[in-house]
Amino acid sequence: MKEREAGGSRFLYDPFDVANARIEANERVLEERWLALTFRLKAIETALERLEKRLWLAVFGVVSVILAQGVAELIQMSSGG
Repeated sequence: MKEREAGGSRFLYDPFDVANARIEANERVLEERWLALTFRLKAIETALERLEKRLWLAVFGVVSVILAQGVAELIQMSSGG
């Protein structure tokens, strides 16, 4: 971009320089938005991994309770029966 030497003018850029400046500004905005999006996606991915671990822990807990009840029932049947 080539700035004009005249001070105080409301026309600071040549017409083609304005278009280039707008394109560059839009590219910078797009890059910042993309970075923010990737940051949010990483946070969501981390939260989903934590949730998955908790769900598996709950599933294993339920399965272990069911197995413990089955074993207790077998022990009771063999000793009491």
